[in-house]
Amino acid sequence: MIDPIGLIPSSPGIKPLGSALNPPSAVQGPGFKDVLMKNLEQVNAMQKDAQFAIEDLAAGKRGDVDGVMIAKQKADVAFQMLVEVRNKLMDAYDEVKQIRV
Repeated sequence: MIDPIGLIPSSPGIKPLGSALNPPSAVQGPGFKDVLMKNLEQVNAMQKDAQFAIEDLAAGKRGDVDGVMIAKQKADVAFQMLVEVRNKLMDAYDEVKQIRV
């Protein structure tokens, strides 16, 4: 007989049912929120660096146009990827909202 509440002591070597559903926390990595926030900060930093590079080029402090274009393109691609991740998350959220329980 299975004890769903966990009040009956179990035999040695037999794990309670709840332990199979809750893996140990030592195995888990960073949370989704942490990864998302880190990526948001990285994209923001790339956009700021690209903006500073454009301003330095316009002010004559920089002479490498190709470096500025590459920095701007990297920032644009990173932002587009971030927008696509957001779109996929919103699609998944809409799909979960439509699930009937």
